[in-house]
Amino acid sequence: MQISARSRVVTGLLTLAELAVLGGCSVWAVTPPPPKAADAPAETFSASRAFTHVDRIGRQLHPAGSAAAADVRDYLVDTLAGLGLDPQVRAGIGATSELGGQYAMADTRNVVARIPGSASTGTLILMAHYDSVQVSHGGNDDGAGVSTLLEIARALTTGPAPANDVVLLFTDAEEACLCGAESFVAHDPLAAGRAVVLNVESRGSTGPSVMFETSPGNADLVSVYGSAVDRPVATSLAVEVYRILPNNTDFTPFLDAGRFTGLNSAYIDGSGVYHAPQDTPASMDQASLQHEGDNALALTRALGGADLTELSAPAAGDASYFPALGLLVRYPGGWVWPLAILALGAVLASAAVAIRRGVAGAGRLLAGLGLAVIPLVLAPLAAQGFWALLVVLRPGYANMLDPWWPGWFRAAVVALVALVVLTWFGLLRRRIGPRPLVIGALGVLALLALLMAGTVPGGSYLAAWPALAGGLGALATMLWPAFWVRVGAALVAGAVAVVILAPTVYLFFPALGLATGAAAALFAVMLGLALLPVLDLLYPAPDGPGHRRWSAAPALAAGLAVLICTGIGLRVDHFDPDHPEPAELAYVLDAGSGRATWVSTDTRPGEWVSRYVTQPGSAADTFGLVRGPVTVGPAQAADLPAPQVSVLTDTSSGDRRTLTLRITPQRAATQPARLIYLGLSGVPVLGASLQGRAVPADELTGGLSVVFHAPPPDGVEVTLELGTSGPATLRVLDGSDGLTGLPGYTPRPEGVGIAGSHTSEMVVVARTVTL
Repeated sequence: MQISARSRVVTGLLTLAELAVLGGCSVWAVTPPPPKAADAPAETFSASRAFTHVDRIGRQLHPAGSAAAADVRDYLVDTLAGLGLDPQVRAGIGATSELGGQYAMADTRNVVARIPGSASTGTLILMAHYDSVQVSHGGNDDGAGVSTLLEIARALTTGPAPANDVVLLFTDAEEACLCGAESFVAHDPLAAGRAVVLNVESRGSTGPSVMFETSPGNADLVSVYGSAVDRPVATSLAVEVYRILPNNTDFTPFLDAGRFTGLNSAYIDGSGVYHAPQDTPASMDQASLQHEGDNALALTRALGGADLTELSAPAAGDASYFPALGLLVRYPGGWVWPLAILALGAVLASAAVAIRRGVAGAGRLLAGLGLAVIPLVLAPLAAQGFWALLVVLRPGYANMLDPWWPGWFRAAVVALVALVVLTWFGLLRRRIGPRPLVIGALGVLALLALLMAGTVPGGSYLAAWPALAGGLGALATMLWPAFWVRVGAALVAGAVAVVILAPTVYLFFPALGLATGAAAALFAVMLGLALLPVLDLLYPAPDGPGHRRWSAAPALAAGLAVLICTGIGLRVDHFDPDHPEPAELAYVLDAGSGRATWVSTDTRPGEWVSRYVTQPGSAADTFGLVRGPVTVGPAQAADLPAPQVSVLTDTSSGDRRTLTLRITPQRAATQPARLIYLGLSGVPVLGASLQGRAVPADELTGGLSVVFHAPPPDGVEVTLELGTSGPATLRVLDGSDGLTGLPGYTPRPEGVGIAGSHTSEMVVVARTVTL
């Protein structure tokens, strides 16, 4: 039966509308639930109850070592004691190698409380950090995690005790160097054996709580997560990506120890407040807090009653998993390669039938396969070009992961992907034929599934399932060529692709931001290729009437959507005092030479920062404290004292020399030091310890280079074992916070804010000492 061009297009639009509704449902299923009121049942998690803790914790900046951090610590102790627990403050020196290769240490104060199990098979550790970065109130990061743990503690202590021991761990100095967590892992008796760890974090102000990281061999824990959590948001792709990225949380020291298993969760949208002064309690979306708390409490109850003997050890392998309409689909990692091969087989079978039945020749099918790479490459490039254009229009975006209100821009990127796919398809459909293009696109997805199976196996499902469903659908339409079979096959295959890929696109926009919009665009174009059988219905038959007139219509509609969404986005998003353009600035003074320097790590310094920095700099301009690219400019020397170096003992034996020093900041009354740095090179350093904790030998091969965070008021004691009896040159510096009062400094104008950076507003004073 011949189908008219109008009926064909109407059918295509209806089918596309059905898939759009399904996509909306798929995305809705990974959004946070509404917050529960303070009068919610005692056994449940209430965001309103938890928010009272957020409001208290986020009243002031509270970086590690500050008086405000001590105030938060006292509040934690009092709150836990009020629940009938016996909280303890555990002091210790933590140590880690930071992202830039810098060895770091800190004087930490963790708060721990144990809920004894009624019939324990092991220990479950719930963890969040209570410190903030130096310019942030930490309302979300990690007020969300701390309040979640406190509300869970209330829920657990109002009912029967869990079967397993539950340890509540509030770590110190996470923002500085993960040192509180490392100190716990290295020294605390509660960490002596195996345990399951749940870390609760935040990187933003809104969005769903995403379980984004696991320990290796995660199959058993993922199974518990999928069964226990009512609204699961987790993908094995996220785990693969996070393992590649150079990012760390308090979960990292537990993974490095090798004797813990666990899961790491956070909500990650609204990155404008991340590490910034705007991260206040008022910025928090309490729906996100509800989702974080619901999931953490459900996991705590499930793991609190499970046999942890096996769960505290890695399973045989990782699972593949993804959210689908409120469920977590999961299967063994061993299925990845068979599934990818099966998908390729389905596509090859459809190609073989197409050749046998004369539907498409081998040459055109190969052309379709090669040409399908074009949108797969072009769409991500277009997304990056779109961000580059936004930065030209709004230069302040250059130093942001996402704009303050990114929603319309994200929609514009999706429309831009549709424009690329529809333009490509419309131009080639008549010349190559729709069938070769469809089968070629499915072939590219199948090859992607194989490639990902070998590189990021946890992400192979994104291409394998759509390719398998599409290949079987294409095969069905050639075996039974009726129009309604074709529509049904396109609808079923499209539904599989939408359920799998639509939430991935939605989640990856905030995960990597519009600044790396190519990632979300890649998954969007994969969805577009999988939907080609449906999109083909929007066009008349290639040899039918009206083809030329209608061939450009879908692409024109997508192009119009790009313009409309971009225009609305530019109108909606703006900089103001509450949503400022971020700007990073620091001040470095060499007290010995009197040379002072303004320093910024901004990728593209704005007008205000450009008043201070004028040319590219190097790590030497910050005495090695900042390892990445910097821009610098001359500054007036302030009358600021450098840290004092006192020699306590100095003994030599042959060619070996032992020194004990005390390094004491001299600005404690006006600007308490947040960190101390010491560097010693040019002489063999055989051993070193700070505050009694030894620096590993492999960190001394190029000399000594250590940052010590949250130093005690009376300074840091350092012991050095040198392989020479001669003089040694020691570089020391301290870092404090606050640029106000420095010569030549003028406050930021309205609409220009403090960037969320560990070096924002830092004042560094250095000196060189010959020992």
